[in-house]
Amino acid sequence: MLRKAKSTNPELITLISFLKKKSREEKADIWLDVAEGLVEPKRKRLEVNVSRLNRYTQKGETVVVPGKVLGSGTIRHPFTVAAFAFSEKAKDKLKAAKAKRLSILELVEKNPKGTNVKIIG
Repeated sequence: MLRKAKSTNPELITLISFLKKKSREEKADIWLDVAEGLVEPKRKRLEVNVSRLNRYTQKGETVVVPGKVLGSGTIRHPFTVAAFAFSEKAKDKLKAAKAKRLSILELVEKNPKGTNVKIIG
């Protein structure tokens, strides 16, 4: 059972309800898993460094982070990453590596079924 969001961030609340709705409509459990990660309190929400993204992705893959991407580490290949938030350093490193950076909402609209998308956390 998915917990009710206690966040006061209207953007986050809207995103969580959108993910739940898309999960039901498209029968795509991945979006429900992402929503579950975003329901966590901010202090428990995932923070992933670009070095981990580099380590667990291949060239051209698509990944989603239900939290924030931080800028520690290096990126050696281009890939697509969607997250709720990005640090400025992470944005710079992703741009330098020619990696695509999307919001979770943009990724869901481009790929509603969630095919070939990995959750990294």
